[in-house]
Amino acid sequence: MVDINRYARHISLPQIGLQGQKNISKSNILVIGAGGLGSPALLYLAAAGVGRIGIIDFDDVDISNLQRQVIHSNSVLGQNKAESAKNRINELNPEVDVKIWKCRLTPENGIEIFQNGWDIVIDGTDNLPTRYLIDDLCSIIDLPWVYGSIYRFEGQVSVFNLNGGPSYRDLFPDPPPSESVPSCADGGVLGVLPGVIGSIQATEAIKTITGIGQILSGQLLIYDAENMNFNKLNFGKIEDREEIQDLSKSMAMFVDEGWCQIDGKSDDRDIEEPSTTEHNNMFQNITPAECVKRRGDGWNPYLLDVRSKQEYEQVRISFTDMQIAHEDVLSVSHSLPKDRDILLLCRSGMRSQIAALLLMDSGFDGDKLFNVDGGIISWSQSSPKDIE
Repeated sequence: MVDINRYARHISLPQIGLQGQKNISKSNILVIGAGGLGSPALLYLAAAGVGRIGIIDFDDVDISNLQRQVIHSNSVLGQNKAESAKNRINELNPEVDVKIWKCRLTPENGIEIFQNGWDIVIDGTDNLPTRYLIDDLCSIIDLPWVYGSIYRFEGQVSVFNLNGGPSYRDLFPDPPPSESVPSCADGGVLGVLPGVIGSIQATEAIKTITGIGQILSGQLLIYDAENMNFNKLNFGKIEDREEIQDLSKSMAMFVDEGWCQIDGKSDDRDIEEPSTTEHNNMFQNITPAECVKRRGDGWNPYLLDVRSKQEYEQVRISFTDMQIAHEDVLSVSHSLPKDRDILLLCRSGMRSQIAALLLMDSGFDGDKLFNVDGGIISWSQSSPKDIE
């Protein structure tokens, strides 16, 4: 029985109505992580009346979390995050059935947890191995999932594996070297940013459950909080990508000590997403070593540094042609050469990838766009003589 008074504002929406609210109340949503992204998503899902919510989180509440992880409070410092989130949800809406796992999601327990009748999964994770694991599990079990990521002032959202749509591995086929991805402590994050992104994730989950609106499947939503801009980039399935049949690829990341050392604490690799070996065959990926070799053979690309001005002033590559923040790259697109290869460089390879997608959307030939794999971090290791 739906509580008419509690959900009156939903029921009055023509797109939802009583039947839509019944669908929400019968839905089952699994949320991986009760941190910055999971906090707002869990609160709004519970307030919306989702019938059953699962929460996986092995970490404990720390005072440094409270700047952004709003489901927790000072009174629960030291408590497991999944348990703290469950208690807060029960206070907000006792009608919601909450199931928690006070552990880390791993290849060993993933299948068992995911085969619990979930309708959709929400990614609130803070490390890349778990994100790839979520994608592989959802591909095997055939579950849609809502992706979210944050970095400083920027957030990203997409919906993967929806009705045969593109997966995370279609957007980011392979992870970068673990040392090229900055930590949360190094990168920082605006406290309200996960509130925006987590709320959008909850929105996409509710839209998927109720069947309303346009879903972010095959689209990457990019939010720039500093300049208050939203952009959407389209992507599709990689036709010749190997279908995921098991968790062997995810398992390999979990046993790589550079990525995941399960010591009871998160490694907070939340921030920059991986650069890809090749992005949907649309633009090229190149290592710094390959750049140096090809330049030695006479290659003369235009080097576009898409880091922030502050980052650029601290360290740069000596033959850089232009510096512009990745989100502003379209403002200078008219001055970029279209008859010359363009190297795009950021710190570790993600912002340059987004810049390449923006340039392609504006008409640039992907065959002439080269994303520097591992960014300036890898370049400084491969060819320090080019750094100034």
